[in-house]
Amino acid sequence: MTTPLADAMSQLAIYDSFNGRKRSFKPLVAGKVGMYVCGMTVYDYCHIGHARVVVAFDMAVRWLKQLGYEVNYVRNITDIDDKIITRAAENGEEIGALTQRFITAMHEDFAALGCLAPDAEPRATDYIDEMQQMIGNLVSNDYAYAGDNGDVYYAVDRFPDYGKLSKRNLDDMQAGSRVDVESDKRNPFDFVLWKAAKPSEPQWASPWGQGRPGWHIECSAMSTKCLGNTFDIHGGGHDLQFPHHENEIAQSEAATGCEYARNWMHVGFINVDGEKMSKSLNNFFTIRDVIAKYHSETVRFFLLSSHYRSQVNFSDKALDEAHNSLSRLYQALKAAEQQKGQTLTIDDALTNSAYDSAAGQDFIKAMNDDFNSSTAISVLFGLARDINKALKGEDAEAAWQLAQQLKALAQTLNILQLPVQQFLQAVVGEAQEGGLSDDAIDGLITERADAKTNKNFARADEIREQLKEAGIELEDSRAGTTWRRA
Repeated sequence: MTTPLADAMSQLAIYDSFNGRKRSFKPLVAGKVGMYVCGMTVYDYCHIGHARVVVAFDMAVRWLKQLGYEVNYVRNITDIDDKIITRAAENGEEIGALTQRFITAMHEDFAALGCLAPDAEPRATDYIDEMQQMIGNLVSNDYAYAGDNGDVYYAVDRFPDYGKLSKRNLDDMQAGSRVDVESDKRNPFDFVLWKAAKPSEPQWASPWGQGRPGWHIECSAMSTKCLGNTFDIHGGGHDLQFPHHENEIAQSEAATGCEYARNWMHVGFINVDGEKMSKSLNNFFTIRDVIAKYHSETVRFFLLSSHYRSQVNFSDKALDEAHNSLSRLYQALKAAEQQKGQTLTIDDALTNSAYDSAAGQDFIKAMNDDFNSSTAISVLFGLARDINKALKGEDAEAAWQLAQQLKALAQTLNILQLPVQQFLQAVVGEAQEGGLSDDAIDGLITERADAKTNKNFARADEIREQLKEAGIELEDSRAGTTWRRA
């Protein structure tokens, strides 16, 4: 018995980091989802770790919408921070110019990876009033205090549940720790809500003197303003679980008296050649570095090929394998199109029909199991195999129907949506340098066809080998010869 897509909404289960288990997803308001994801601190180009987080939540948002949810996806921008101030000073650049430059670059990178823009993208500097209101509330209720140096701190001792997200016990954490002699903190784990102004730094007037907000309060104020005191999903990288998300919970719940987020999603770490990505190890790659060498859809496919919570190893070998795998899926679509003699186009009716199919049911089951894109992609490979079997058996109509299913199901992952030749013939990385132009390739293919017609098979083989050495694979069929970049 099939489950129509409209009925699959109730079957979604999400792993909640807070509870440490998968739970049936029940939004605050039926049919609507409020989601907040911690965004970028814009002082540099985004790296491949950022790409993983953004692609993971883009995939989740797309699936929620596919299920029929109305999603309010909020992803903030941290545009005031110690790192920003330091970088601007190093560059001799105005902070506003620096942050805007990297915001523009960030948007370009995320668009290249096929990510939807969030519904709201609040910038920290636009929410100073909301931050001060929340800090004032915490001070008034003895959850925060002002130090002699003008900084305002959150008093972690006042929040009995501190550590409940990261499963840390405050007493255990305090054992062996000490308060810095020069610090105004009452407890070494107290964290700053408001920083007293320093000369030449951005600053705002406040009840506690000139200064600027701490990092943690920024997300609490922006998420609450955009989504309310309680919302459905809070997400970010695994590295933010402690202390950032832990601190968000403490200050938000103390300020509002309400549960902060009902579900917590954390994306796993990405390593480079088996080691943690670090500039000191010289294994730090920006998104721009990577998509200069690999097709942006290949990068997206690579990131979706593992479950979002898993640890992923990034390497040239892994990207090469991802490109070959994605090419196989495109090849299956291409073969079906050639046999049918037309280009695949997908509409709502075909999409609904695809989800009603056996493969569609398996796809729904995978995605509803905590957004398991890895298993969902295996469903797509099953369809590709079935397409090739149908074509081998000369059942063009069956192959066409399977190809429609493949392209329709892949929409939610935002892969396989390019014209097949556009992907297969895309010029990326080393192919750009001294490689053959499309016209030159087409000319050699024509020459090869003429050579075969004239029974000059030696010359035809020479041309095939010449193209192969240039990274061009030829594919002969009854419809003619096509090519792709290897």
